Amino acid sequence: MNKYAIILINSSFKRHNISKLSIDATDLKILQKLQVRARISNIELAGEVGISPSACLRRVRELENNGVIDKYVTIINPLILGLGVTVMISVTLEQQVEKALESFEKAVRQWPEIMETYLMTGDSDYLLRVVVSDLPAYEKFLMERLTKLPGISSIKSSFALKEILHRTALPIKV
Repeated sequence: MNKYAIILINSSFKRHNISKLSIDATDLKILQKLQVRARISNIELAGEVGISPSACLRRVRELENNGVIDKYVTIINPLILGLGVTVMISVTLEQQVEKALESFEKAVRQWPEIMETYLMTGDSDYLLRVVVSDLPAYEKFLMERLTKLPGISSIKSSFALKEILHRTALPIKV
């Protein structure tokens, strides 16, 4: 049975900073199944993975407690809620000093339109994925929120014409 040593470096994990975990092929199978069907019953999951329900529940709880399983979510179709516009925004700050980065990150965490934010290398400092209902809603977001943040040097917006692929499951190989 193969074992994988995974080093997690992310302050959002329950074991802050660096934790060394041992994840075997059974754990990987559990993770594969849960990524696709988070609401699968423990008995079904155990059967599909090939272990007893009690062992399966113990493993899932351990994966949760160690921060490997971060959270369970429901993915909602944004079009049904009238959120049909996706915008990728590149933001460049005037200064890349710790205080400016922290200030920007604190602000963007508060806005529900921002679905993802990444600190980047290259031409811009941040890449944001924003969802809104329409162009006037984006203009309002841009003018009333983003452009009012201090320390921004430039903002470049790109509008998604069509979603080709949107995955939520990581490529786990067993």
